[in-house]
Amino acid sequence: MAEIEYSDDSIRSLDWKEHIRLRPGMYIGKLGDGSAYDDGIYVLLKEILDNSIDEFVMGSGKIIEITVSDKKVSIRDYGRGIPLGKVIDCVSKINTGGKYDSKAFQKSVGLNGVGSKAVNALSSHFMAQSYRDGRTKKAEFEQGVLVNDMPEIETTQRNGTLIVFYADESIFRNYHYIPEFVESMIWNYVFLNSGLTINFNGTKFFSERGLYDLLTRNTDTETLRYPIIHLLGDDIEVALTHGQQYGEEYYSFVNGQHTTQGGTHQAAFREAVVKTIREFYKKEFDASDVRASIVAAISIRVQEPVFESQTKTKLGSQNIAPDGPSVRTFINDFIKKALDDYLHKHPADADSLLKRILQSERERKDIAGIKKLANERAKKASLHNKKLRDCKIHFEDNHERKQDTTLFITEGDSASGSITKSRDVQTQAVFSLKGKPLNCYGLTKKVVYENEEFNLLQHALNIEDGLENLRYNNIVIATDADVDGMHIRLLLMTFFLQFFPDLVKAGHVSILQTPLFRVRNKKETIYCYSDEERQRAIRKLGNKPEITRFKGLGEISPIEFELFIGKDIRLDPVILSKEQSIKNLLEYYMGKNTPDRQQHIIKNLRVEVDFIGEEEPQGVVAELLTD
Repeated sequence: MAEIEYSDDSIRSLDWKEHIRLRPGMYIGKLGDGSAYDDGIYVLLKEILDNSIDEFVMGSGKIIEITVSDKKVSIRDYGRGIPLGKVIDCVSKINTGGKYDSKAFQKSVGLNGVGSKAVNALSSHFMAQSYRDGRTKKAEFEQGVLVNDMPEIETTQRNGTLIVFYADESIFRNYHYIPEFVESMIWNYVFLNSGLTINFNGTKFFSERGLYDLLTRNTDTETLRYPIIHLLGDDIEVALTHGQQYGEEYYSFVNGQHTTQGGTHQAAFREAVVKTIREFYKKEFDASDVRASIVAAISIRVQEPVFESQTKTKLGSQNIAPDGPSVRTFINDFIKKALDDYLHKHPADADSLLKRILQSERERKDIAGIKKLANERAKKASLHNKKLRDCKIHFEDNHERKQDTTLFITEGDSASGSITKSRDVQTQAVFSLKGKPLNCYGLTKKVVYENEEFNLLQHALNIEDGLENLRYNNIVIATDADVDGMHIRLLLMTFFLQFFPDLVKAGHVSILQTPLFRVRNKKETIYCYSDEERQRAIRKLGNKPEITRFKGLGEISPIEFELFIGKDIRLDPVILSKEQSIKNLLEYYMGKNTPDRQQHIIKNLRVEVDFIGEEEPQGVVAELLTD
C-alpha cells in the first residue's frame, strides 16, 4: 500500500459557510427529516426565533409573526431592527453580533454569533430585511452566498426584522415540518415570556401565568395530588406538582432556551426540592420517594451562559454571573425559602404532598426484593445480552453524533437479523423481542422487574432512574405492517406510556416506516410506502413492472434495509396532544372491550382491493385503521 503523503497541500482552510455545510452537526445537532422534535430544521427555525425573543426581552417588540408553508419559513418581529449598515454582516460573517459584551443583551440566548449564519449557510434561499426608523435594507443569499444586495430605501413599515428561508434539500433530505413540534416550541416561548404574543399560521399563542400555564397544559389536572405550586423570584421561576404517573418529568429553561437535556440548573433543582422537603417534614425521606411522580418546570436567567453544545440543550454554567453565586447555591437558596413558605401557608397541600411521598415509599419497599433480584439478573445478562446488539456511541457520550443514536426494537429473529446486518454499528443498536410482549395496562411497576424482557429493555435504555442517562436519543419500534405488527406496537407503546411517559413526551419514541411495495423494471426501482405511492410508481414505470409486496421486515434483504434506516429513514413520531389523557387513551385501546371500541372497529374496518391497470383484482386485504 502506497504511503499517504502529508504535506503543505494536505492542509485546507474552509470559509465560514463551507465549514457549516461540511460539518452541520457541530452547529445544529443532527439533520433528520423533521420526524423528530430535535431535527435540524426545527433548530434553524429556533435560531432565528431566538433573536426575535432577545429583542422582546430587551423591551422591544411584543408580537412575533411566524409562517411555515411547505418548505418556506418566515419570521417577522417588531423589535429595533438590525442596524441597516450591518444587515449583511450579521447574517453572513461568523462571530459577528451585538451580544458579546453583555450590555445590549444582558441575559440573552444567542451569544456566540453563529445562529443566523448557520441558518443562512444551510438554506437554499435566505432573505434578511431590516426596518429601522423609516428606512429598510434587504439582502438575499443562496447557500450562504450573497446574490442580491439591495440598496437602502424608504419604508412605512414598523421597525423590526424579517427573515425568510428555505432549508437546503440537498442537506435536509425529504424533510417536512410537523406543526405539533413547532407549536410546542412556540408554547414554551410564550410561557417563558409573559406579555409576548406569537402568531403562528394564523393561530395566536399567549400566556398570562408563565410556567403555571405550562404545567396546566402538560398535565392531566384530574390526576394531580395537589394544586400546582407557582414560585416567582428575581431571575428564577418555578412550578411543580405531583401526579399519579411513574417517573419524574421536568421542563427546564435557561434564558428562554428549552434545555431538553437538563444541566446544572436541573440537577440543582432536583437536589433543592429533596433537601427542602426533608427539612420541612423533619424526616430523612429517600430522594426517589420525594421525586417520584413529580412534574416540574424551572426557568432561570444566567449572564453569559455556557452550554455544552451549539444546540444549547444542556446547561454547563457553574455560576449565575461571572461574579455571582453558583447555580447550585442560587437555586437552593430560592427553593429553600419559597417552597418552605408555601408549604407553611398551605397545610392542605403539604398534607397531600406527604401522602404522595409515603405512597411512593410503600411502593418502593413493596418491589425492593424483586427489584434487587431482577437488577442482578439484568447485570449478568448485560455482559452477554442476546437480545441487544449494541452500538459504539451512546446518547450520554460527548460525541458529535450522539443525536443520531438509535435503538430499534424488533419482533423476531428474521427482522432483527436484517436490521443488524444493515445498521450503522456506530450509532444504531437493535433489541430483539421474542414475540408479543405482555399487555401491562393496569399493572404496577412491579411487572417491569418480574418480566425479564421488560427488565432487559429498561436496562438497555438505562432509564430506571430517569432520563438523565438515556443511552439512545431515538427509540424506534420496528414491526411488520400487519395486524400482529400493529398489536406489538400498541403493546410496546402501552409499556412506555404506562411506566415511562416522560420518554414519549420528550419525543424519543417513534415508529419505523418501511416500504409496503417494491415496483421495478430493468432500469429503475421504486420503494412505495403507501398504495398511492405504488399507483404513482406503476404509472411512471409503465409496461407492467414487477411488483413485490413486503409482508414482513424479514422479507427485506439487508442490502435493501440499509436504504430504509440510513439517511432517508422515515419515522412517525409518537406525539401526545394536550387533549389526550394517557389514562383514558390506554383504557380505550388496551382495557376491557367496550361498546364504544366495538363501534370504532366496525366503523373503521375497510376492504382494500388491489387493481393493476384494467386487470382483475390481484387480491383482497382487510385491515383495521386506527385514528
